Amino acid sequence: MKILLAEDDARLRKNLVQIIKREIHQVDAVGNGQDAVNYAMYDEYDLLILDWMMPKLSGLEVCQEVRRKGYTGGILILTAKDDTADIIQGLDMGADDYLVKPVKMEELLARIRALLRRKDKPIEQVVKADNFLLQLDSRKLLRNNEEIELTKKEFLLLEYLFINKGRVLTRDQISLHIWGYDQDISNNALDALVKLVRKKIDENERQSIIQNVRGIGYKLRDSYV
Repeated sequence: MKILLAEDDARLRKNLVQIIKREIHQVDAVGNGQDAVNYAMYDEYDLLILDWMMPKLSGLEVCQEVRRKGYTGGILILTAKDDTADIIQGLDMGADDYLVKPVKMEELLARIRALLRRKDKPIEQVVKADNFLLQLDSRKLLRNNEEIELTKKEFLLLEYLFINKGRVLTRDQISLHIWGYDQDISNNALDALVKLVRKKIDENERQSIIQNVRGIGYKLRDSYV
């Protein structure tokens, strides 16, 4: 896979290139936003990794420009900003994911792998996990072929987890998918919603298919026993 990294901090850029190359990826690196646009339009990259704050063009401006010009690969934004409004702005401008600095290298590699797996892969309209079937087009959840009634927010929670099965999702990512930016949402709203969904879908004497990942968020359980 071929990756373009745009980061104006020369030392960090060098370290990131070395780490990404260890994953057997080809990496080009630039130090400003204008060069990022030029490279992205000249060559074919599977993934762009863009620092938010760069000279000439910001990472968000690069994201918006390359999307406008037809780039369809993955875009990962690196940012020191962790405000929900800023994150939504990045996603709305065409980013696929974001990672808050300081960058944890293992998490960066995990995000890269996840984005590259999704490259050019259409979203399945029926997603299976153990004895569950989630039908995205009809917005139905079936367990052992029996439908479980869900509210809109309950379905949105399961939709995001099922589509990203095998991937740990942060609390912020899940909340953004369900509510968008809403200052009236309490910190406990997501936990309360997960509790309601578990009560509807979990079976006696079995672990919940929704796994809590301490300090991060939730994921769809890999082994449901």
